[in-house]
Amino acid sequence: MPLDPLYAGIRDYRVTTGFTPLYTMSVDRARVADRETEAEIWDWVKEPEEVFDFDIDGPAGPLTLRVYRPQRGNDDPLPVVVYFFGGGWVVGSLDTCEAICRAVACLTPCVVVSVGYRLAPEHPFPAAIDDCYTAVRWVGEHASELGADPARIAVAGDSSGGNLAAVMALMARDKGGPTLSAQVLVYPPTRNDATTRSMSDNVDPMFFNAKSSTWFWEHYLADPADGESPYASPAKATDHSGLPPALLLTAEYCPLYDEGEEYAKMLSGANVPVEFHPHKDLPHGFLQLSAVLETSRNAMRLIADFLRRRLG
Repeated sequence: MPLDPLYAGIRDYRVTTGFTPLYTMSVDRARVADRETEAEIWDWVKEPEEVFDFDIDGPAGPLTLRVYRPQRGNDDPLPVVVYFFGGGWVVGSLDTCEAICRAVACLTPCVVVSVGYRLAPEHPFPAAIDDCYTAVRWVGEHASELGADPARIAVAGDSSGGNLAAVMALMARDKGGPTLSAQVLVYPPTRNDATTRSMSDNVDPMFFNAKSSTWFWEHYLADPADGESPYASPAKATDHSGLPPALLLTAEYCPLYDEGEEYAKMLSGANVPVEFHPHKDLPHGFLQLSAVLETSRNAMRLIADFLRRRLG
Protein backbone atom coordinates (compact mmCIF):
# COMPACT_ATOMS: atom_id res chain seq x y z
CA MET A 1 0.00 0.00 0.00
CA PRO A 2 1.15 3.58 -0.54
CA LEU A 3 2.36 5.64 2.40
CA ASP A 4 -0.45 7.40 4.27
CA PRO A 5 -1.02 10.85 2.64
CA LEU A 6 -0.19 12.71 5.84
CA TYR A 7 3.10 10.85 6.19
CA ALA A 8 3.80 11.30 2.48
CA GLY A 9 3.51 15.05 3.07
CA ILE A 10 5.85 14.79 6.06
CA ARG A 11 8.33 12.89 3.94
CA ASP A 12 8.20 15.50 1.16
CA TYR A 13 8.74 18.27 3.70
CA ARG A 14 11.72 16.47 5.19
CA VAL A 15 13.29 15.95 1.79
CA THR A 16 12.80 19.61 0.90
CA THR A 17 14.15 20.96 4.18
CA GLY A 18 17.10 18.59 4.50
CA PHE A 19 16.03 16.27 7.31
CA THR A 20 18.95 14.78 9.25
CA PRO A 21 18.56 11.21 10.60
CA LEU A 22 19.45 10.74 14.25
CA TYR A 23 21.97 8.03 13.39
CA THR A 24 24.16 10.61 11.64
CA MET A 25 24.42 12.73 14.78
CA SER A 26 26.30 12.59 18.03
CA VAL A 27 24.31 11.18 20.93
CA ASP A 28 23.97 14.61 22.55
CA ARG A 29 22.72 16.21 19.35
CA ALA A 30 20.34 13.29 18.71
CA ARG A 31 18.78 13.82 22.13
CA VAL A 32 18.22 17.50 21.41
CA ALA A 33 16.69 16.70 18.02
CA ASP A 34 14.44 14.06 19.55
CA ARG A 35 13.17 16.47 22.20
CA GLU A 36 12.32 18.99 19.50
CA THR A 37 9.90 16.53 17.88
CA GLU A 38 8.09 15.38 21.01
CA ALA A 39 4.31 15.22 20.70
CA GLU A 40 2.32 18.09 22.12
CA ILE A 41 -0.38 17.34 24.67
CA TRP A 42 -3.45 16.26 22.72
CA ASP A 43 -6.73 18.15 23.04
CA TRP A 44 -8.90 15.26 21.84
CA VAL A 45 -8.70 13.49 25.21
CA LYS A 46 -9.47 14.71 28.73
CA GLU A 47 -6.68 16.01 30.90
CA PRO A 48 -5.64 13.87 33.89
CA GLU A 49 -6.73 15.17 37.23
CA GLU A 50 -3.19 14.98 38.57
CA VAL A 51 0.34 14.60 37.17
CA PHE A 52 3.35 14.53 39.46
CA ASP A 53 6.92 13.25 39.69
CA PHE A 54 8.67 11.59 42.59
CA ASP A 55 11.81 9.53 43.15
CA ILE A 56 12.25 6.02 44.46
CA ASP A 57 15.47 4.23 45.32
CA GLY A 58 16.88 2.88 42.07
CA PRO A 59 19.76 0.48 41.43
CA ALA A 60 22.19 3.38 40.97
CA GLY A 61 20.56 6.23 42.84
CA PRO A 62 17.22 8.07 42.65
CA LEU A 63 14.86 6.81 39.93
CA THR A 64 12.18 9.27 38.81
CA LEU A 65 8.62 8.11 38.21
CA ARG A 66 5.87 10.27 36.73
CA VAL A 67 2.30 9.48 37.76
CA TYR A 68 -0.86 10.31 35.79
CA ARG A 69 -4.16 9.98 37.64
CA PRO A 70 -7.34 10.48 35.61
CA GLN A 71 -10.49 12.25 36.72
CA ARG A 72 -12.89 9.79 38.32
CA GLY A 73 -16.19 9.76 40.11
CA ASN A 74 -15.28 7.79 43.23
CA ASP A 75 -12.33 6.64 45.32
CA ASP A 76 -12.27 3.03 44.11
CA PRO A 77 -8.73 1.94 43.19
CA LEU A 78 -7.92 2.03 39.50
CA PRO A 79 -5.80 -0.39 37.52
CA VAL A 80 -2.24 0.74 36.90
CA VAL A 81 -0.08 0.74 33.75
CA VAL A 82 3.69 1.05 34.02
CA TYR A 83 4.83 2.82 30.84
CA PHE A 84 8.30 2.86 29.24
CA PHE A 85 9.14 5.59 26.73
CA GLY A 86 10.74 4.88 23.36
CA GLY A 87 13.92 6.27 21.87
CA GLY A 88 16.18 3.32 21.21
CA TRP A 89 17.36 3.24 24.84
CA VAL A 90 19.51 6.25 23.83
CA VAL A 91 17.16 9.22 23.34
CA GLY A 92 13.74 9.90 24.84
CA SER A 93 12.57 10.91 28.30
CA LEU A 94 9.55 11.18 30.55
CA ASP A 95 8.60 14.26 28.52
CA THR A 96 8.66 12.60 25.10
CA CYS A 97 5.91 10.12 26.06
CA GLU A 98 3.82 12.70 27.90
CA ALA A 99 0.97 12.80 25.38
CA ILE A 100 0.71 9.02 25.16
CA CYS A 101 0.67 8.56 28.93
CA ARG A 102 -1.99 11.22 29.41
CA ALA A 103 -4.17 9.58 26.77
CA VAL A 104 -3.76 6.06 28.19
CA ALA A 105 -4.62 7.29 31.69
CA CYS A 106 -7.80 9.04 30.60
CA LEU A 107 -9.05 6.69 27.88
CA THR A 108 -8.71 3.49 29.92
CA PRO A 109 -9.06 4.95 32.69
CA CYS A 110 -6.11 3.92 34.84
CA VAL A 111 -3.20 5.25 36.81
CA VAL A 112 -0.13 5.46 34.56
CA VAL A 113 3.37 5.33 36.03
CA SER A 114 6.05 6.38 33.55
CA VAL A 115 9.64 5.37 34.30
CA GLY A 116 12.65 7.68 33.88
CA TYR A 117 15.15 4.89 33.26
CA ARG A 118 18.84 5.48 32.53
CA LEU A 119 19.98 5.84 28.93
CA ALA A 120 22.79 4.30 26.91
CA PRO A 121 25.59 4.60 25.98
CA GLU A 122 26.48 6.14 29.34
CA HIS A 123 24.44 3.40 30.99
CA PRO A 124 24.33 0.40 28.65
CA PHE A 125 22.37 -2.82 29.07
CA PRO A 126 21.31 -3.93 31.66
CA ALA A 127 20.93 -0.49 33.31
CA ALA A 128 17.57 0.25 31.67
CA ILE A 129 16.02 -3.10 32.56
CA ASP A 130 17.35 -2.89 36.11
CA ASP A 131 15.67 0.50 36.52
CA CYS A 132 12.45 -0.62 34.87
CA TYR A 133 12.13 -3.78 36.92
CA THR A 134 12.80 -1.81 40.10
CA ALA A 135 9.91 0.46 39.12
CA VAL A 136 7.59 -2.46 38.31
CA ARG A 137 8.34 -4.09 41.66
CA TRP A 138 7.82 -0.77 43.47
CA VAL A 139 4.41 -0.38 41.82
CA GLY A 140 3.51 -3.94 42.82
CA GLU A 141 4.32 -3.14 46.44
CA HIS A 142 3.04 0.45 46.64
CA ALA A 143 0.21 0.72 44.11
CA SER A 144 -2.33 1.48 46.84
CA GLU A 145 -0.38 4.63 47.72
CA LEU A 146 -1.19 5.89 44.21
CA GLY A 147 -4.87 5.01 44.40
CA ALA A 148 -4.23 1.94 42.26
CA ASP A 149 -4.97 -1.76 42.56
CA PRO A 150 -1.83 -3.96 42.92
CA ALA A 151 -3.83 -6.91 41.55
CA ARG A 152 -4.36 -5.13 38.21
CA ILE A 153 -0.98 -4.13 36.77
CA ALA A 154 -0.02 -3.90 33.09
CA VAL A 155 3.21 -2.92 31.36
CA ALA A 156 3.32 -0.95 28.12
CA GLY A 157 5.71 0.90 25.86
CA ASP A 158 6.42 2.03 22.33
CA SER A 159 9.50 1.21 20.25
CA SER A 160 12.37 0.44 22.65
CA GLY A 161 9.82 0.99 25.39
CA GLY A 162 7.88 -1.89 23.86
CA ASN A 163 11.03 -3.98 24.13
CA LEU A 164 11.30 -3.03 27.80
CA ALA A 165 7.64 -3.88 28.42
CA ALA A 166 8.15 -7.33 26.86
CA VAL A 167 11.27 -7.82 28.97
CA MET A 168 9.42 -6.76 32.13
CA ALA A 169 6.83 -9.45 31.44
CA LEU A 170 9.62 -12.03 31.24
CA MET A 171 11.40 -10.72 34.34
CA ALA A 172 8.24 -10.56 36.43
CA ARG A 173 7.53 -14.18 35.54
CA ASP A 174 11.09 -15.33 36.15
CA LYS A 175 11.84 -13.34 39.30
CA GLY A 176 8.70 -13.88 41.32
CA GLY A 177 6.46 -11.01 40.45
CA PRO A 178 4.62 -8.87 40.53
CA THR A 179 1.82 -10.66 38.69
CA LEU A 180 1.03 -8.76 35.50
CA SER A 181 -2.39 -8.72 33.87
CA ALA A 182 -1.39 -7.45 30.43
CA GLN A 183 1.42 -6.20 28.21
CA VAL A 184 1.11 -3.63 25.42
CA LEU A 185 3.93 -3.73 22.88
CA VAL A 186 3.88 -1.01 20.22
CA TYR A 187 6.28 -1.61 17.27
CA PRO A 188 8.85 -3.23 19.60
CA PRO A 189 12.36 -4.39 18.68
CA THR A 190 12.57 -7.98 19.88
CA ARG A 191 16.00 -9.16 18.74
CA ASN A 192 19.32 -7.39 18.28
CA ASP A 193 20.35 -9.19 15.07
CA ALA A 194 17.18 -9.29 12.98
CA THR A 195 17.77 -10.14 9.32
CA THR A 196 14.15 -9.94 8.27
CA ARG A 197 12.64 -8.76 5.02
CA SER A 198 11.17 -5.68 6.70
CA MET A 199 14.63 -4.82 8.03
CA SER A 200 16.16 -5.00 4.57
CA ASP A 201 13.24 -3.24 2.84
CA ASN A 202 12.90 -0.22 5.15
CA VAL A 203 15.93 1.94 4.44
CA ASP A 204 14.27 5.32 3.77
CA PRO A 205 16.40 7.90 5.66
CA MET A 206 13.37 10.15 6.11
CA PHE A 207 11.97 7.73 8.71
CA PHE A 208 13.20 5.30 11.35
CA ASN A 209 14.92 2.63 9.27
CA ALA A 210 17.33 -0.29 9.40
CA LYS A 211 20.32 2.01 10.01
CA SER A 212 18.44 3.61 12.89
CA SER A 213 17.86 0.20 14.42
CA THR A 214 21.53 -0.76 14.13
CA TRP A 215 22.68 2.57 15.59
CA PHE A 216 20.48 2.23 18.65
CA TRP A 217 21.39 -1.40 19.33
CA GLU A 218 25.11 -0.59 19.03
CA HIS A 219 24.75 2.10 21.68
CA TYR A 220 22.54 0.00 23.95
CA LEU A 221 24.76 -3.09 24.03
CA ALA A 222 28.28 -2.44 25.29
CA ASP A 223 29.05 -6.02 24.25
CA PRO A 224 27.18 -7.44 21.23
CA ALA A 225 27.08 -10.79 23.05
CA ASP A 226 24.63 -9.20 25.50
CA GLY A 227 22.08 -9.33 22.70
CA GLU A 228 21.75 -13.06 23.29
CA SER A 229 20.12 -12.41 26.65
CA PRO A 230 16.32 -12.72 26.53
CA TYR A 231 16.25 -9.60 28.70
CA ALA A 232 17.80 -7.70 25.78
CA SER A 233 16.18 -9.68 22.95
CA PRO A 234 12.90 -11.14 24.25
CA ALA A 235 12.46 -13.16 21.05
CA LYS A 236 15.49 -15.20 22.17
CA ALA A 237 13.79 -16.44 25.33
CA THR A 238 13.52 -20.23 25.23
CA ASP A 239 10.14 -20.16 26.97
CA HIS A 240 7.34 -17.64 26.48
CA SER A 241 4.71 -19.52 28.45
CA GLY A 242 3.08 -18.01 31.50
CA LEU A 243 3.34 -14.42 30.22
CA PRO A 244 0.43 -11.98 30.47
CA PRO A 245 -1.97 -11.42 27.56
CA ALA A 246 -0.45 -9.18 24.93
CA LEU A 247 -1.52 -6.48 22.52
CA LEU A 248 1.07 -6.02 19.78
CA LEU A 249 0.92 -3.21 17.21
CA THR A 250 3.18 -2.92 14.19
CA ALA A 251 3.61 -0.56 11.22
CA GLU A 252 3.96 -1.58 7.58
CA TYR A 253 6.82 0.81 6.78
CA CYS A 254 8.87 -0.11 9.84
CA PRO A 255 12.01 -2.27 9.91
CA LEU A 256 10.65 -3.94 13.06
CA TYR A 257 7.43 -5.14 11.41
CA ASP A 258 8.50 -8.75 10.84
CA GLU A 259 10.03 -9.29 14.26
CA GLY A 260 6.89 -7.89 15.86
CA GLU A 261 4.80 -10.37 13.93
CA GLU A 262 7.26 -13.13 14.83
CA TYR A 263 7.00 -12.27 18.52
CA ALA A 264 3.21 -12.35 18.38
CA LYS A 265 3.42 -15.85 16.91
CA MET A 266 5.91 -16.90 19.60
CA LEU A 267 3.55 -15.75 22.33
CA SER A 268 0.55 -17.39 20.70
CA GLY A 269 2.54 -20.61 20.26
CA ALA A 270 3.19 -20.58 24.02
CA ASN A 271 -0.57 -20.26 24.67
CA VAL A 272 -0.34 -16.60 25.63
CA PRO A 273 -3.47 -14.71 24.48
CA VAL A 274 -2.33 -12.28 21.78
CA GLU A 275 -4.07 -9.54 19.83
CA PHE A 276 -1.92 -8.60 16.84
CA HIS A 277 -2.74 -5.46 14.87
CA PRO A 278 -0.57 -4.55 11.87
CA HIS A 279 -1.10 -0.98 10.70
CA LYS A 280 -0.81 -0.60 6.95
CA ASP A 281 0.61 2.45 5.15
CA LEU A 282 2.26 3.87 8.30
CA PRO A 283 5.90 4.15 9.44
CA HIS A 284 7.42 3.54 12.86
CA GLY A 285 6.34 6.01 15.53
CA PHE A 286 2.83 6.68 14.26
CA LEU A 287 1.28 7.02 17.73
CA GLN A 288 2.99 10.39 18.03
CA LEU A 289 0.69 11.83 15.34
CA SER A 290 -2.52 11.14 17.24
CA ALA A 291 -3.22 14.88 17.35
CA VAL A 292 -3.83 14.95 13.58
CA LEU A 293 -4.11 11.36 12.30
CA GLU A 294 -7.34 9.45 12.95
CA THR A 295 -5.63 6.08 12.38
CA SER A 296 -3.26 6.89 15.23
CA ARG A 297 -6.14 7.98 17.46
CA ASN A 298 -7.87 4.69 16.73
CA ALA A 299 -4.69 2.86 17.73
CA MET A 300 -4.75 4.70 21.07
CA ARG A 301 -8.40 3.72 21.50
CA LEU A 302 -7.45 0.13 20.67
CA ILE A 303 -4.83 0.18 23.43
CA ALA A 304 -7.34 1.60 25.92
CA ASP A 305 -9.97 -0.97 24.96
CA PHE A 306 -7.49 -3.83 25.41
CA LEU A 307 -6.45 -2.50 28.81
CA ARG A 308 -10.05 -2.09 29.94
CA ARG A 309 -10.83 -5.68 29.01
CA ARG A 310 -7.71 -7.16 30.56
CA LEU A 311 -7.58 -5.01 33.68
CA GLY A 312 -11.31 -4.98 34.39
